[in-house]
Amino acid sequence: MTYNVAGSIRFNTDSSKLEIYNGDTWWEIDSTSPAEQTGGTRGLFAGGSTGSLVDTIDFINVDTTGDAADFGNLTDPAVLGAGFASRTRGVTSLGALNPNPAVDRIDFVTIASQGDAADFGNLTIGRRSSGGCSSSTRGLFGGGVNPGGQVRIDYITIAQTGDAITFGDLTSSRTELGGCASPTRGIFVGGQPANNTIDFVTISTLGDAADFGDLTDARPMYNSACSNAIRGLFGGNKYPSTSVNTIDYITMATLGDALDFGDLTRTNSEVASVSSPTRGVWGGGYYPSKVDVMDYVQIMSGGNAQDFGDLQNSRGRFAGSFSNGHGGLS
Repeated sequence: MTYNVAGSIRFNTDSSKLEIYNGDTWWEIDSTSPAEQTGGTRGLFAGGSTGSLVDTIDFINVDTTGDAADFGNLTDPAVLGAGFASRTRGVTSLGALNPNPAVDRIDFVTIASQGDAADFGNLTIGRRSSGGCSSSTRGLFGGGVNPGGQVRIDYITIAQTGDAITFGDLTSSRTELGGCASPTRGIFVGGQPANNTIDFVTISTLGDAADFGDLTDARPMYNSACSNAIRGLFGGNKYPSTSVNTIDYITMATLGDALDFGDLTRTNSEVASVSSPTRGVWGGGYYPSKVDVMDYVQIMSGGNAQDFGDLQNSRGRFAGSFSNGHGGLS
């Protein structure tokens, strides 16, 4: 007999997979792990601006501390994209290429092997400053701008190269938002025009987003989100005249407003973030100038961030960031 209590395990005869119940839904138990593939969770920071656009891809082992190393290069220098990943493949939209205001291009890399990115396909419309999130199979790009704010959510199947398909709409048109996920839910947070909105979707279905709750305050620009399978964290963002060091968190299986988690080591915006099942890492950013610093926190215990190490160079407005151990991968 199967009991629907958190921690229960069952064998799904339809999928021939083991599943675990998280108190809300059944999650498939993945038979692989980042440790088997890359010696720990590997986090990648792609593209960005040092004052001029770059195509650099850095990588770190999220489970340790230390400076980032060179992974390879994007197909072009790019900023303001959105990234996500499966266990094996990392994907990022290219956002904006100088001098173009926005493009529809998508790149991908194989996370376990260093090397340059290759072309994946195209978004349904060119856009920059989107939010990205994924499960182990499906990736979502939400919002953005070209030339005005976009309400559309696109999706791709990560294992298959090709063009994106329309998923649904956000609750409002906005840009410069953040994204993270559990294995079942995709979360889109904040954005411009200034708002404290948190939206959610069910990744395995199609349809419009619904209201999840609110951030502790309005965060209009450059939100950066990361998660494990339980909690989503939002840190490093920009008000019209200044940056903040606030980190908020939510429990993704529930609905409700975000709570205060702690602070980054400095006020910062234009940051990128990656995560493992235990850690969230924020890298780079701007305020009052570009920085190469990476901060980290333990996701399940609140508190202020600590120094992780440095990126290869000081930059912000990344094309995308992702890991093979984030919260959307059960």
